[in-house]
Amino acid sequence: MGDLLIRNISDALKRDIAAVAKRTERSLSDEAKELLRKGLIAESDIKPVEEQSAYDVLRAAVADCLMTDEEHQEFMALIEESRKNDYERPGFGFE
Repeated sequence: MGDLLIRNISDALKRDIAAVAKRTERSLSDEAKELLRKGLIAESDIKPVEEQSAYDVLRAAVADCLMTDEEHQEFMALIEESRKNDYERPGFGFE
């Protein structure tokens, strides 16, 4: 993991981040990372993982795998087929 040094932050901005960090019980560094992550998400079309379906997360995870186009299409078709199945879950007639 790398480090990031941000220079020349105004005292007011640092105080604001520190206040949010205190409220959320995070360190100043962790709060800054969270705010950067939220800012990047807000600037993109990507939904936070918490708001994505498991299917979307899996699809994104394998998007850059070294597969031929045919292998990728077959893999995605299998995932789509599996996603549509209605599996029985414990407590719903599953003995």
